Parts: sequence; C-alpha cells; structure tokens
Amino acid sequence: MNENMKIIKESNFFECSDISLASTLFYFGYKIEAINKNNSSRVVFVFERDNKLDELIQGFWAHSLGVDPLGYFNCLKEIKTRLYQ
Repeated sequence: MNENMKIIKESNFFECSDISLASTLFYFGYKIEAINKNNSSRVVFVFERDNKLDELIQGFWAHSLGVDPLGYFNCLKEIKTRLYQ
C-alpha cells in the first residue's frame, strides 16, 4: 500500500450529496476531505466526523441554524468552483 494513502474508516467520516448541507458544514468550519465525482449523476462530499457534526446536521434539517447570507453564499461559490475545476 502506498504510504501516502489514507485508510478511511466509514465511521470517522460523514458523506453527503446535498450541496446546501455541504456548504453549511463548510461555512461552520468543516473541511471537505474529499469530493467523490465517480457517479456522473451525483457528487458526494466527505467530511471528517467529530462530536459536534451530528448536532450541526440535525440543526440544518430542523431549520434552526443562523448563518450570515454573504458568508454562506461565498462557501457555496467556493464549493461550486471546486466541483467544476
């Protein structure tokens, strides 16, 4: 095995294909560890999981998070730029 390759344990990472959720996680400081473009109809964003991530995801789906609109838009724009590079 190449020493530069990471062994990714599924439980240590969160994957999502929702660009709005990915942008929100990115906005709150989570680094996108990988973008899986293997499926032509769906992109998967990979984030490292920590103790606060699940709570943030629940807040996203419960519509209870507050964000700065311009900051969120900039995160969304950066993610889209990475997608189409």
